[in-house]
Amino acid sequence: MDYSQFLHMREELSLVVVLLLLFLADLFMSPDAHKNDGKARLNTMLPVILMAIHTAINLVPGTACDIFGGMYHYVPMHTVVKSILNVGTLIVFLMAHEWMKREDTSFKQGEFYVLTLSTLFGMYLMISAGHFLMFFIGLETASIPMATLIAFDKYRHNSAEAGAKYILTALFSSALLLFGLSMIYGSAGTLYFEDLPAHIDGNPLQIMAFVFFFTGMAFKLSLVPFHLWTADVYEGAPSAVTAYLSVVSKGSAAFVLMAILIKVFAPMINDWQEVLYWVTIASITIANIFAIRQQNLKRLMAFSSISQAGYIMLGVIGGTAQGMTALVYYILVYAAANLGVFAVITIVALRSQKFTLEDYAGLYKTNPKLAFLMTISLFSLAGIPPFAGFFSKFFIFMAAFDAGFHLLVFIALVNTVISLYYYLLIVKAMYITPSDNPIPAFRSDRCTKWGLALCTLGIIGLGIASIVYQSIDKLSFGI
Repeated sequence: MDYSQFLHMREELSLVVVLLLLFLADLFMSPDAHKNDGKARLNTMLPVILMAIHTAINLVPGTACDIFGGMYHYVPMHTVVKSILNVGTLIVFLMAHEWMKREDTSFKQGEFYVLTLSTLFGMYLMISAGHFLMFFIGLETASIPMATLIAFDKYRHNSAEAGAKYILTALFSSALLLFGLSMIYGSAGTLYFEDLPAHIDGNPLQIMAFVFFFTGMAFKLSLVPFHLWTADVYEGAPSAVTAYLSVVSKGSAAFVLMAILIKVFAPMINDWQEVLYWVTIASITIANIFAIRQQNLKRLMAFSSISQAGYIMLGVIGGTAQGMTALVYYILVYAAANLGVFAVITIVALRSQKFTLEDYAGLYKTNPKLAFLMTISLFSLAGIPPFAGFFSKFFIFMAAFDAGFHLLVFIALVNTVISLYYYLLIVKAMYITPSDNPIPAFRSDRCTKWGLALCTLGIIGLGIASIVYQSIDKLSFGI
């Protein structure tokens, strides 16, 4: 075996080094949960620093290659997507910094970081897979530690319940997906992405295989009707984990779904476009209607993420390079805005244990900067100019419109108005609704401020710096 092939897996090797360093640091530095043995606690800045270094050294794309007999496939676009996931993970680490410093979480600091990076490694494998076996290994590597992260606050009933719901539904969805892959192999005789199109002719077995495959992926993306786990899991999981699940996990799954539809199921494009058409309408409409009814902010953002997944599918449905560019850009902008919202939710929950719309009444009086960031993040999610979310929605609508889905784009536009209504409910609570017991004024720690600053920079800067979209567009033709 030529071990030099591993050198082409630059991002994966770098991430493994970070993961091992954090594991060793936690092993030798963290105290036991029930002993005071004099060991130093894990410095919670170490994961932030290592993740920042890992992100910086992997920003420049490499040369396209196929290794391990074509099971691992790399193109420059993969570096762009992995870099977006890296930045999202870095912001989550910044958000979690103060939570990790609490005395009651000191014994499990290292576990949080190692599990999070393990899921990220699985997403890397999914993105660069050239074979369904590699894809499935990556999928499970990303999913199983995620269930542990969701149940991380094991002494909270909601967190344990959320973890149980996630792992059970993940198991069923993975079983269906794997059943679909077995049908693909049975009808085509291969699982290599580049070989499959020649054997795909849209026969009934392959249609059923696609349905099972799409079901598994739709669970990861929280698309209707595979979304029922989302609100309970988002509410029960720790806020930092919810942010990671809503942005990093969703972003990787969306890119992988589009890549596989284009590379593998291209001969069945009429079939999967029909499926995506109705799933997209259902996801955007049903999620927006249910979001209006929510009082808990984490549940409201759960239905918001379902709706946003529907918007992401507008980039997928055309199966074009323009759609790929719009999708990746949308994920980048969505990450900045959604992490901005969850950064505020995380710090407010940590300081006051408040989660409902009513609790946020009068926030602008006591914490005006947090209220401002929450407002611009929500406006970006709603697609209000001049924030970056307006441009991401414009490009993704344009990709679907140019692909011929005019009615679908109109329905999405109508739903954008509905989404603005429930986002404005949060703004109304912060700025207009009176409160006799508002959230007290407090100062965020330095890491949280850095995370908030990065989100603010993304929300404002990504809409101004056109070079970002243009750079993504140059790489979208080769996936």
